[in-house]
Amino acid sequence: MEVLAKIKEIEDRYNELERKLSDPEVIKNPKTYQKLAKEHGYLAPIVDAYRKYDSLKKEIEENKALLKDPDPDIRELAAEEIERLKEELTEAEKKLKILLLPKDPNDEKNIILEIRAGTGGEEAALFAADLFRMYLKYAELKGWKTEILSQNVTGKGGFKEVIVLIQGKGAYSRLKYEAGVHRVQRVPETEAQGRIHTSAVTVAVLPEAEEVDIEIKPEDLRIDVFRASGHGGQHVNTTDSAVRITHIPTGIVVTCQDERSQHKNKAKAMKVLRSRLLELQRKEQEMKISQERRSMVGTGDRSERIRTYNFPQGRVTDHRIGLTLYKLNDVLEGELDIIIDPLVTYFQAEALEKQKIKLE
Repeated sequence: MEVLAKIKEIEDRYNELERKLSDPEVIKNPKTYQKLAKEHGYLAPIVDAYRKYDSLKKEIEENKALLKDPDPDIRELAAEEIERLKEELTEAEKKLKILLLPKDPNDEKNIILEIRAGTGGEEAALFAADLFRMYLKYAELKGWKTEILSQNVTGKGGFKEVIVLIQGKGAYSRLKYEAGVHRVQRVPETEAQGRIHTSAVTVAVLPEAEEVDIEIKPEDLRIDVFRASGHGGQHVNTTDSAVRITHIPTGIVVTCQDERSQHKNKAKAMKVLRSRLLELQRKEQEMKISQERRSMVGTGDRSERIRTYNFPQGRVTDHRIGLTLYKLNDVLEGELDIIIDPLVTYFQAEALEKQKIKLE
């Protein structure tokens, strides 16, 4: 089907939804109304962008007719107007093409963010804590909610591992670009000679899986309960509240002991397990398409990195797009959009090149 014909179908559906949403019978049914309103909201930007594009094309044609006017001043004004409208049309066409790209079904989902210390020992664990704080700051700036699901704290306040749920509209669409190995270059607190060390932290970004996304059979689970123990003897429970869930078919193991209630720990562990299984399912689908596609975070080795944070120079570099900013402090304070926006633009351009959407 031609792209313009497809857009016409979208516009027809949008108009139909407008009529239905003003129907008193639909308004009386909150469930139906909400479903239709969601679809209407999804189609609205595409229809608005198309109408803008179409309007600009018509304006250009009207001005082209004026190029034959006997009055030279009118011809000159028409020519100037055509140049201006062509620039607007180029931008409108680009916006429309982006909106027509296949949508990632996970984009609107909440995420489960997993941060783990890689190579670098205690220094890597301390940097994992820095990244954790950075993402919490970013979530706060976006007005998103956060909840720690699991954490493994080191003696100096770092994290061997921390798993956090981030809830907010479009959380996955923004933070999916953070998945990979993050490398830090700085002088550790423990370094007496003042030498710069390089350490690595892995970040995994999983769309939160709903129960309807993944079916987990009770017989596929082994659930063990044990007595929780905190670092340095803190919050040591006297009951078996910690939960370890093993998904037997895949071998995935999730442990949660942060809550004092066994029931709450089990609920958190199941949330993480569902999201890991959804991610596993997604990766298996991708592997069928391309055997060469790399896994999300590699091995955690220093050489496999998406981004480097260089403290001595106050520099942060995203290696995927060759972006270097001397705004390390701003980034660590949660000002991540200065990196994420260029990444979104880059990957959209890449997708447009692959899709080769033509509006003519």
